[in-house]
Amino acid sequence: MALHTVEKIGGTSMSNYPAVRDNIIQIGRSQAQMYQRIFVVSAYGGMTNRLLEHKKSREPGVYALFANNDSDWQWSEALTDTAKAMREFNAQLFDQPHILKQADQFITERMEGIRSCLLDLQRVCSYGHFQINEHLATVREMLAGVGEAHSAFNVALLLQSEGINARFVDLSGWREKDNLALDDKILTVFSRYDLATEMPIVTGYTQCAEGLMQTFDRGYSEITFSKIAELTEAREAVIHKEYHLSTADPMVVGEQNVKPIGRTNYDVADQLSLIGMEAIHPKAAKGLRQKDIPLRVKNTFEPDHDGTLITNDYRSKTPRVEIIAGIQHIYALSVFDQDMVGEPQQFLEIQRLVQEFNLPLLAKEHNANTVTLYLDTGLKVVERIQARLERHFPNAEMTSRKISMVSVLGSDMNVPGILASMSGALAAKNINVLAIYQSIRQVDIRVVVAEDHYELTIAALHKALIENQPLDAVA
Repeated sequence: MALHTVEKIGGTSMSNYPAVRDNIIQIGRSQAQMYQRIFVVSAYGGMTNRLLEHKKSREPGVYALFANNDSDWQWSEALTDTAKAMREFNAQLFDQPHILKQADQFITERMEGIRSCLLDLQRVCSYGHFQINEHLATVREMLAGVGEAHSAFNVALLLQSEGINARFVDLSGWREKDNLALDDKILTVFSRYDLATEMPIVTGYTQCAEGLMQTFDRGYSEITFSKIAELTEAREAVIHKEYHLSTADPMVVGEQNVKPIGRTNYDVADQLSLIGMEAIHPKAAKGLRQKDIPLRVKNTFEPDHDGTLITNDYRSKTPRVEIIAGIQHIYALSVFDQDMVGEPQQFLEIQRLVQEFNLPLLAKEHNANTVTLYLDTGLKVVERIQARLERHFPNAEMTSRKISMVSVLGSDMNVPGILASMSGALAAKNINVLAIYQSIRQVDIRVVVAEDHYELTIAALHKALIENQPLDAVA
């Protein structure tokens, strides 16, 4: 059995090096406890937004400016500003001038190499025989990788200065001639290290033949992390976040009312990922599930807490609710067509047309003549979808409205009267239930409410189903 763990450090945690050093690496450990750990690191908070585009606001970063190609100087200026921000971050990290110089030289070489590459690409594509659109996916991969290379190089350098045998492991493909498949690259690279005496600090981005960003976009660091754990057959996979995986969002129900979740299973983790509260990307969890590798989610700032252990076989001893979570500002798109009765192919065709827009489909339901799809997108996209469906189904009636969806989750929720408890709690707060869905597997119940009832719904359900339950029913 393997002795090592593979541990991922998120971007927000990475931005606080003292917490990484003292709470995650724990440099005060004995030599016997220091190693047998692989650390996969994200870029510092905000850096990937600068390199690509802002994840939420969509404000363009270097990649988006280059792809739009409105002017040559805009992307180049953004690259200069990002390199400056990286060096400014370095200046906060390194006290010793000679180590700071090493860190600055590393990032300057990378960023100026990217600038030369992009200028050469623009020059080649100006002849017309080469189309720049054919190379944008590769450009995106290259820019994403430099964020993780920056943070991984810095952490390795800092740990080496503390006397730890840390090794910078660059999976970003910088100046590599070979383009191996993901599995082959990871197996090849990690065959070089002795985990008993060396501590690999690994880039969260991996350049490979499959193209991680083309498949997983910004979820690539969790894919790298899970693949390393799977292929090296780790004893345990650990994710360090800036918060506990808790019974609800403490910002919504109050920090004093939430409880960290001690145990749950991969099934519940999948349901969480669907509504954007990822314990781990569902495609990243696949290999861990198949190899039966436990996943632990820990709070960076509470290192002595065991965190949440996620396994295949866990099922709560007492049927109970474990988590209340949800997603706000989504759209319910309904298609009503009486010609749909007895024509199941029409439902499948509606779903196919919507999924061609490549956006998250949170849930779907249908009865004899109505299909409703719950979509995590904006109004403009919904209007485009409606227009397309109207062309295909001219006799159908289309409606859409902005709503919120709240999920009640647990590894075993076979609790008699749970729907009555939920309905009563919401009615007491004068919240109207627009729709409700319960799966036969008893792991999730989804409630659809008006958009502005989101926080009130979470608070009401958390109080009724978790806060007001006996301690042994929610531990």
